[in-house]
Amino acid sequence: MRPATLLLLFPLTACVALPPAAVVTTTISAPGTCDGLRGTPGITARLYFGRTRTDDAAWQTFLAERVTPRFPSGFTVIDGSGQWQQRATGRIVQERSTVIEIAATRAPETIWNLEAIRADYRTKFNQESVGLVVSDSCVSF
Repeated sequence: MRPATLLLLFPLTACVALPPAAVVTTTISAPGTCDGLRGTPGITARLYFGRTRTDDAAWQTFLAERVTPRFPSGFTVIDGSGQWQQRATGRIVQERSTVIEIAATRAPETIWNLEAIRADYRTKFNQESVGLVVSDSCVSF
């Protein structure tokens, strides 16, 4: 498999209005990602959620209704604390945070689902941002 860059334009749905950055650039996993390993080239995605405005009950509902249906094969939830800089004020904010880590195939549906989760959380909990880091990986379970 050789690396290739694809531009994917995802249509908006009635369920989720994605931000203007709905044009997503994705790269096919680099050759050799799984050399010597039993696995399939894929991605590891980490979503970073600020939890100041989200109590535990609302968070569990969000996971059940918005994350699990999009990634029913599973994910890991890691609680922690973090900080970020507000865009408008430049103020540094420290807050409770949660990271969701997902191992998945690199496919348009995967990217769409990650963006939909981010949009859902920003809207539902009035958040300025949900961080996303995606890395090539070798996926095996």
